[in-house]
Amino acid sequence: MSELSRVTKAVRAGINTDPVFGAVVPPIQLSSTYTFSGYDERREHVYSRSSNPTRDLLGKAIAELESGYDGLITSSGTGACLVCVEALLPVGGTLLAPFDCYGGSWRLFDAKARKGHFELRLVDFTDESSWTPAIADQPSLVWLESPSNPLLRVSDIAQIAAAAKAVGATVVADNTFATPALLRPIELGADVVVHSVTKYLNGHSDLVAGAVVAATQDLHTELSWWANALGVTGSALDSYLSLRGLRTFHLRMAAAQQNAAEIADFLVQQPTVRNVYYPGLKTHPSHELATRQQSGYGAIVSFELADEAAAASFLNSTSLFCLAESLGGVESLVSHPATMTHQAVPEALREAAGITPGLIRLSIGVEDVADLITDLSQALANV
Repeated sequence: MSELSRVTKAVRAGINTDPVFGAVVPPIQLSSTYTFSGYDERREHVYSRSSNPTRDLLGKAIAELESGYDGLITSSGTGACLVCVEALLPVGGTLLAPFDCYGGSWRLFDAKARKGHFELRLVDFTDESSWTPAIADQPSLVWLESPSNPLLRVSDIAQIAAAAKAVGATVVADNTFATPALLRPIELGADVVVHSVTKYLNGHSDLVAGAVVAATQDLHTELSWWANALGVTGSALDSYLSLRGLRTFHLRMAAAQQNAAEIADFLVQQPTVRNVYYPGLKTHPSHELATRQQSGYGAIVSFELADEAAAASFLNSTSLFCLAESLGGVESLVSHPATMTHQAVPEALREAAGITPGLIRLSIGVEDVADLITDLSQALANV
């Protein structure tokens, strides 16, 4: 049989592999420990913090989607970030991160930098004059997030990765927003890809998990060692649920993305909306790059109202859009980055990154788009 497509691989992950009962869906393995076959004779699995059949199956499935060697599953997306920082950053090294990265990532990086574990340097990866000299200073680790959270800035991964490799830096790309349905950073030169599996890969807002996909066997071995040592590996149940979500991943992503494009077009026409941030819009500063680098524009749309008071009125007026953190579920969510996902980031840094009090982020779900637009319309009428 010829090489299977990514869609088929996601649907078929683990299907019809049970050698005992012939179960179509692979059974969940909840055991915390496994017997040795004899003295000093280990089986494939010994203890579930180190490896678990269900969790390992999910890691391999995500790695196949990302064109990586293998993947490991952590207890959260932040856990995935922690594993990378611990495994890939030497003491005294420099971490180069986006000035507008996710607030939870910034909080982890900043806290560890303040403890003297490494130096944190923030740059604008959409501005070549910003990141070029920073990479020339030979950082140990370059952290990319494209599209960025929440302003959906798009970075040229291939160009940045090539420059980073030339100075011996390791490149990690957070692919939570674009997902492997639209973008595969390893194919563009990244060494490692991280995910909040909580989001699109699972897609049902009912678990918290992360993933770390390595491009090579050596990297995967090193990252897996640290995940085990830190004790941040994910649970079997969450992995089982994530595998179930993965089987409809491409269908969900396609439907949500189609809705997002229509909603972005709607928001552009609204007089109370100052700016709309969506790479699919031709007015987006990185539209051409996103078109070239990705196979779609995703399902996150951010937009800006006049001020915090306008944002509060809007947020208190939606009915279908749930006011909640997170994203990537089948249901549509709305959030206020300045007081939610990026609250931990100091105000001066938020302002420098363009995260204003009037900024709203939408995670578009798979509901009927006409209903979503009706909800947005009535909420904007109260601004």
